[in-house]
Parts: sequence; structure tokens; C-alpha cells
Amino acid sequence: MAATLRLEVATPERLLLRENVRQAQVPAANGYLGILPDHAPLLAELGVGVLIYELENGQKKWMSIIGGYVEAGPDRIRVLANRAENADEIDVARAQAALKRANERIMNPAPDVDVARALNALRRAQARLEAAAHK
Repeated sequence: MAATLRLEVATPERLLLRENVRQAQVPAANGYLGILPDHAPLLAELGVGVLIYELENGQKKWMSIIGGYVEAGPDRIRVLANRAENADEIDVARAQAALKRANERIMNPAPDVDVARALNALRRAQARLEAAAHK
């Protein structure tokens, strides 16, 4: 059994991460996936949430993920996200403002407000704030 996995996280704009990790928790579309070394081959759609991974030294890191796909195998995890941010890159004030705006649109919807879109904005802001809380 391998002791680590190679975790790669990329968006259309850039490669965010290429590290050896002990394990990862990935936000799939239908819930979180726990991935350890020697994982069976897997391809899944990503949802909105926080990717948590543990480095070889035991340190945990957080990253917000918004949509895309994850591919896992015995020795690697590839995350191809629509958008992703490391916890230390997140603008907390901007995420808090987005959360407040989404809450207002959901609680007091105007006739021209798309509530489903506001709910998605709320989930994105929550994921960003959850990741940022672990800087």
C-alpha cells in the first residue's frame, strides 16, 4: 500500500496545487468523498464546498472548490475545478458581502430575483468563508 497520493488541483486559468498528500476529502456533487492511497479508480462531478487535504507532515490545508470534476486512482487525485482558491487567497470581506447579498435576495426576493441563482451564490460564499477560516 502506498503511503501517499499525488494531489493536483487545476482550474482553466492555472495549476493551484501539486503535492504529495496522505488523504483528501473532496466535495463531490452528491456529498464528500474521502480518498486514501490505493483508492479504486473514480471519476465524479464536483459540487461546491471545501477540499481538505493532509500533507505528508500531517498538516491539513483547505481550499474552496466550485464545480468541475475529480479523477482518483491508487496513487493520484486530479481535481479539475471550474473555480478554486487556496484558503490564504480568499478575500474574506468580499465573501462576507456576497453571503449577505445572497441572504437578502433569498429572504426578500424581488419579482426579478432568480432564487436558485441566489442559493448557488450563498453556497459559494459559504464554501469560501469556511476555507478562509482555516488560514
